[in-house]
Amino acid sequence: MFYSCEAKRKFTQLLRDTRPDLVYIIQYHNKISPSVVFAARSLGIPVVHRISDMQYMCPNALFYAPNRGICEDCLHGKRLSCIKQKCVLNSRIYSAIKAAAKLFHDIIGVHKKIDAFVVPAKFTLEHLQEFGIPAQKLHHIPTFFNLKENDPAVNYQPFALYIGRIVQSKGLSTLVEAFADTDMHLKIIGRCNDNYIDRLKQSIANRKHSIEFLGEMKFGQIKEYLQSCMFTIVPSEWYDNFPNVVLESFAFKKPVIATNIGSLPELVEDGVTGRLFNYKDANHLRTIAENLFSDVESVKNMGDNAFARVQSVYSPTTHYQSLINLFNSLVRPSNN
Repeated sequence: MFYSCEAKRKFTQLLRDTRPDLVYIIQYHNKISPSVVFAARSLGIPVVHRISDMQYMCPNALFYAPNRGICEDCLHGKRLSCIKQKCVLNSRIYSAIKAAAKLFHDIIGVHKKIDAFVVPAKFTLEHLQEFGIPAQKLHHIPTFFNLKENDPAVNYQPFALYIGRIVQSKGLSTLVEAFADTDMHLKIIGRCNDNYIDRLKQSIANRKHSIEFLGEMKFGQIKEYLQSCMFTIVPSEWYDNFPNVVLESFAFKKPVIATNIGSLPELVEDGVTGRLFNYKDANHLRTIAENLFSDVESVKNMGDNAFARVQSVYSPTTHYQSLINLFNSLVRPSNN
């Protein structure tokens, strides 16, 4: 979590053996060590890091405190806030360890050793710039979806679909409340590692509803629900950094209802590829869902727009070309 001399030594040897043109890091936080960045720099090899969360700016990587909701205290210099709010695993000890690791990384300047950052969302890019990373190092390259079918077979059955982790930050409480006491059908697919799902079920136990919790599934199973749902919902209450489920929905011609925060308004164009609802506003979400269920033609039109967006803006070819252009701009002649 802090720094591994062993990882640096072994990675240095790997780099000497393979002599790569550059190093592209997808994720190192808690996975290997920031020391691999220093290994590459010691050999003059450019380093590119793809940003998948808020780890550089926030010890729990979410900008979200369970007791407060969205929180940017750490970005604005309030380093002890993470410990006070027990942001990591609801524990002051774990929070203190993560906060200390982040402070150490700031002191040794990990982010300063990286030549370029690939950032899927403009929203995240702007926050990284506020954190202090120079604009010329930040490159907005959206995630892609590897579309297998040029014209997928889909239909529009009267149910909404949620796919993702069943945790508080994903906005499940708002979602369940929006569908409770209605005739609207909602299917929820995902994993829960604690008793949060029990709390959700308890909240609707004695109320009229058509909400099903289907558990965790592999994508082959999820695909069948994506093909047949009316639309999907991403009710996140944290700054989701370009969630893949949006592109997966678009790939099956399904519009997305999403919270109007973070990167979601970049992905979901209101009235074009889906609808946006107000943060934590179950009534607003309910109204939008009711309108879409009653207007299938509008749903199909937005689904077609979403599919066209995947084919162009979020295609593998577009992503690859942007990425290889960045790589070519960084590779030094001596590495060729």
